[in-house]
Amino acid sequence: MAPGSEQVLRGPVVALPADIGAHPIFDTDRFVAGLRPDLAEAEDTRAQRALIVQALAAARREALDTIAADFTTHPRAARATVHAYATLTDAMVRVVFTLVSEVLHPRANPTEGEHMAVMAVGGYGRAEMAPQSDIDLLFITPYKMTAWAESVIESMLYILWDLRLKVGHASRTVKDCLRLGREDYTIRTALLERRYICGHHDLAIKLRDKLRNELFKGTSTEFIEAKLLERAERHKRQGGQRYVLEPNVKEGKGGLRDLQTLYWIGKYIHAVRQAAELVDQGLLTREEYQTFAAAEDFLWAVRCHLHLITKRAQDQLTFDLQVEVAARMGYSDAGGRRAVEHFMQDYFRHATHVGELTRVFLTALEERHVKKEAMLAGLLRRSRRKTREGFRLERGRINIADQKAFLKDKLNLLRLFEEGVRTGNLIHPDAMRVVVQHLDMIDDDMREDREAARIFLDLLLKHGNPERALRRMNELGVLSAFIPEFEPIVAMMQFNVYHSYTVDEHTIQTISTLAQIERKELIEELPLSSSILEEGVNRRVLYVALLLHDIGKGRPEDHSILGAQIARKVAPRLGLNAEECETVEWLVRYHLFMSDMAQKRDIADPRTVRDFAKIVKTKKRLDLLTVLTVCDIRGVGPNTWNNWKAMLLRRLHAETTDALEGGLETLNAGKREAEAKRALREALDGWDPKDIRKETGRHYGPYWQGLATETQAVFATLLKDIPDNAIRIDIKPDPDHDATRACFALGDHPGIFSRLAGALALVGANVVDARTYTSKDGYATAVFWVQDAEGHPYEEARLPRLRAMIEKTLKGEVVARDALKDRDKIKKRERQFQFPTHITFDNEGSEIYTIIEVDTRDRPGLLYDLTRTLAANNIYIASAVIATYGAQVVDAFYVKDMFGLKLHTKPKQDSLERKLRQAITEGAERARAE
Repeated sequence: MAPGSEQVLRGPVVALPADIGAHPIFDTDRFVAGLRPDLAEAEDTRAQRALIVQALAAARREALDTIAADFTTHPRAARATVHAYATLTDAMVRVVFTLVSEVLHPRANPTEGEHMAVMAVGGYGRAEMAPQSDIDLLFITPYKMTAWAESVIESMLYILWDLRLKVGHASRTVKDCLRLGREDYTIRTALLERRYICGHHDLAIKLRDKLRNELFKGTSTEFIEAKLLERAERHKRQGGQRYVLEPNVKEGKGGLRDLQTLYWIGKYIHAVRQAAELVDQGLLTREEYQTFAAAEDFLWAVRCHLHLITKRAQDQLTFDLQVEVAARMGYSDAGGRRAVEHFMQDYFRHATHVGELTRVFLTALEERHVKKEAMLAGLLRRSRRKTREGFRLERGRINIADQKAFLKDKLNLLRLFEEGVRTGNLIHPDAMRVVVQHLDMIDDDMREDREAARIFLDLLLKHGNPERALRRMNELGVLSAFIPEFEPIVAMMQFNVYHSYTVDEHTIQTISTLAQIERKELIEELPLSSSILEEGVNRRVLYVALLLHDIGKGRPEDHSILGAQIARKVAPRLGLNAEECETVEWLVRYHLFMSDMAQKRDIADPRTVRDFAKIVKTKKRLDLLTVLTVCDIRGVGPNTWNNWKAMLLRRLHAETTDALEGGLETLNAGKREAEAKRALREALDGWDPKDIRKETGRHYGPYWQGLATETQAVFATLLKDIPDNAIRIDIKPDPDHDATRACFALGDHPGIFSRLAGALALVGANVVDARTYTSKDGYATAVFWVQDAEGHPYEEARLPRLRAMIEKTLKGEVVARDALKDRDKIKKRERQFQFPTHITFDNEGSEIYTIIEVDTRDRPGLLYDLTRTLAANNIYIASAVIATYGAQVVDAFYVKDMFGLKLHTKPKQDSLERKLRQAITEGAERARAE
């Protein structure tokens, strides 16, 4: 090192001002001056480059640590931080350009063609960078590339790459920029966001003037259309929903890219230099800009935390990262909810605000730069239904005719949304702005107003498309203002993989499903619900119950009980009479009851139907609860409803209807057994009567109650002339159950259910239901309904391999316990889900069995571990009912002890619970091990 240079470099190159984003944090002049003597002594260009990289890497590390440390002091506000990262990058680029152009490749007398400007483009051009953002550089030259310019660019890029920076680059003349910008909107957008960093400044000015006058001028409409199309495609790629479980902070709906789109369009049309100037152009109000700024700051903070945690350009907010980001941003558990749920609620509220801003902004632009198609669409809409007095249509959107007159009657704040669904028109952004600015008019007097209740109920019931109005009312804050009890569930995330939507969006999805059934759009998919609605139900009760069914979520209490208490207050305000209010309250209280009975209990057990019927009491309530349950399940997510659940609910509805109409005595085990035997005789038509008598006489009562005739016929074939040591298997798709049915017939012995469960776990099969029965002559007849890892029946082509692996396991060639060790793993992204284990013993839910219900975290080998533990404690399993809710599972086992008795004694129950918990804990530790 040259004399004196050590002293020059020893002081702090990184300076941290009070506002880290407001000033340079890297003294470039001092850095360059300190390094020049060493570069002069270096042997060649390669050595010089190495010296630059070494010095810059150390200074950059120090600066990055400074920025990251400062960020921890304001973890929810990132504006200063993203500017600091950009400022640091500017400093790096300037240092590299200065040293490369003046030391590595100096020019004695540069010609006019040897000038160059270095520009930042993209996000870097906006001076916004996350820790792992790409650096997009544009090298501008006056004419064709010279040898000097080529050398400078090459050396600069090598140095930046050696610093481990992700650099995107392009080298162009001004003429190139204009030509390429005309052809490609991505390039045009990048040019729109260019920013001069260093080099020949006149070239940057020339580029600015040429772009403004020869490329941007007069092309606003086509640019807007291109950006809107690009936005729609991006949303489609990201799932189309604002409330996807693992949102992309940058590209997703309501994410940073949506805000940037507004800025791009504003800059393209009005040459704004920062988002705040959108207010001066009349594209956003001051309040809307404040919302814009708050959402942008929050989303950038989330993105920065993601990059710092993963040390890469990670923009997907996955489940495991949600927990870490929430902790970094200072969220904590409170009010019965986890920190991550509070964090994600804030995230989705900001995403909703971004969506509203985007809608208002873009519609306002369409007014100014309207397309012919939009005008035509407006004319077509206008011809459908005339607007009522006080409203007018503007290009197909409902607007307020006279704002003063409109605001004289506060009920107009609701009438606007009813008018939208009545006429089928969208609401104009000016009207939406008026509503948002006057939400305080929706007060207690209005909430108690009978006419307000009538308008709201008409909005739900009359026009066939209530979800559109509800969603808009929710996004604008009207729904929470009119029903304040709804406010806590707005944008509330449920931190589990089961629910695809926030609680408010789930509620609207359930109402959407009900409206689709009423419009006769789901007759084939939902024949039972469609027929119930066709026969007629109290629609007021059903819609209000769906609106309120999850309103108690997010608090420590049982949300069904709390929701029923809330419904007791809200339903009368909405204009329901006393009987209707009582029914709504009952539906909210028991909205999970039918789903639980169908999915967590053995419907074949007469006691299940009897207990369910005792709670339901009337056919009217049964029908209402059935439709509500179907809408609730379908509203959870796009893939939640399947034939299996449909079959369970249809069967429970049918048997409960028989019990309610014919009396509970119709649920008679002896009668069911006789009917089942008669049906089997018909199914075995052509069999020798002696063989039929043998088959109908070899099984106990529960076998006849628990299996369909088709399955009993399969077992009759498997058991016919079966040798003592044989294992017979029948595996076939069962489309009615949306699963693959695997039937096993073999000699009975302790633990057979567990061995079968282990064999199925080894082939990756998810058991969705299972039954096992022992015949009077000592054979086990077990049937499992299984799905593949995607939740679908196995394809026919995969069944031979499935069968071969099961046979190997049952013959002892593969030991399930050993083989499962490496396969029983929980996906990393799902490890943060926490489900406390609950184990209950129920001796009342079945006449002859104890029901052991295990509610815990799901994993591949769980059923095998539980059944192995039960077998080791001499517990006989008659059937297992498996209900899976994303990463949570509820396994209900119908069991007896070794003497054929229920598990009545508390010590025996406690001992078994301890062992089951131990099996769950050990399995969970194994599953989490890397």
